[in-house]
Amino acid sequence: MKIAVASEGKMVTEHFGHCESFCIFDFEDGKLVSSETIANPGHRPGFLPVFLSEKGVNVVLSGGIGGGAIEIFNEKNIEVVSGVSGDAQVAAQAYVDGKLKSSASTCNHDYEK
Repeated sequence: MKIAVASEGKMVTEHFGHCESFCIFDFEDGKLVSSETIANPGHRPGFLPVFLSEKGVNVVLSGGIGGGAIEIFNEKNIEVVSGVSGDAQVAAQAYVDGKLKSSASTCNHDYEK
């Protein structure tokens, strides 16, 4: 199972599309077997779900994420868990251990500029 965590450094970020990077953790039989951090290639509507799908990601963890991105991930059979905070690796392990549930925290992009 590959889990991508929208991150700032080693911490889960508040906003999926504008994260600094993605920490990608590969788990087998509940144990972490590899990890890598890749820079966010850029925020364009619909791009990141395709990008992460092509990396073989099965689950995405983030603090907040837009509804459009969630729909695209769902179409690609990738689970999205939002409302996540803290250390990225700890969050990924908590998901694998069944201790992390989505709070349905979405970003609506109606913030002031």
